[in-house]
Amino acid sequence: MTAASPNSRPDVAELLAFYASAGVDEALEDAPVNRFAEAAPKPAERMPSVAPSDSRAPERPAARPRLDASAVPNAPPARPPISAVPDEAQAALARQLASAASTLDELRQHMSTFDGCNLKFTAKNLVFADGNPDASVMLVGEAPGRDEDIEGLPFVGRSGRLLDRMLAAIGLDRTSVYIANVIPWRPPGNRTPTPHETEICRPFIERQIELVKPKVLVNLGGPSAKTLLNTSEGILRLRGNWRAHTTASGVVIPAMPTLHPAYLLRTPAHKKLAWRDFLEVKAKLRALTSP
Repeated sequence: MTAASPNSRPDVAELLAFYASAGVDEALEDAPVNRFAEAAPKPAERMPSVAPSDSRAPERPAARPRLDASAVPNAPPARPPISAVPDEAQAALARQLASAASTLDELRQHMSTFDGCNLKFTAKNLVFADGNPDASVMLVGEAPGRDEDIEGLPFVGRSGRLLDRMLAAIGLDRTSVYIANVIPWRPPGNRTPTPHETEICRPFIERQIELVKPKVLVNLGGPSAKTLLNTSEGILRLRGNWRAHTTASGVVIPAMPTLHPAYLLRTPAHKKLAWRDFLEVKAKLRALTSP
């Protein structure tokens, strides 16, 4: 057998052909490698204590030490981060204040001094209620809009004007009904209130209903119906069917979920559905007040 010259090199194509014929189709290491495992850092004892110097590598600047506020003279105390969402303690406080109110005036005073809902800090006014507190019918919407926030009264914009016409169609007006909202402060930009904001304000509207003692409750829109009737059904399934709202003292009030006037302005074809609901309210009032 003739020995190969030390300077001679095998052709790359011939070498690859030899590997292929031998069954070698991928490069392997001496030890198996688990490629699904994350690369672990090398043990500390294997790492050199001093990195070799390399004149070509740029020097990294030393890490800046963190300043300790306690070490700086006359430094202001560190402020805790302010949460934009009220915590459970604020919801508990709302329940406590609501239950402590024995009149509507006291409830309004408690709500005006309550700072546990972040909506208060972006609204202009507390929108408490409008109408007759001795009325047999109480209507509850979701939250004030721009016009309501400016005037401090519920349903005074386009939705309010439509609501007035709907009430007049069954012989009622603002002197014979009481109107409020689940949320008494306008959400910025008329956005939908968050579930947490709704839970913060729920004790106030529930106590308001309990103090008014209406014979009939009308839920204007899905959010009002879901909050006060403890249901997850949509308003188109809820409307037209009598439900019940039970107060903290155990009084059961018949409730009629119906479409919100703002929805009717966007969907005029559904006004006929709201008309049927208001006719049901009229009939219920007649049955409850007749001797």
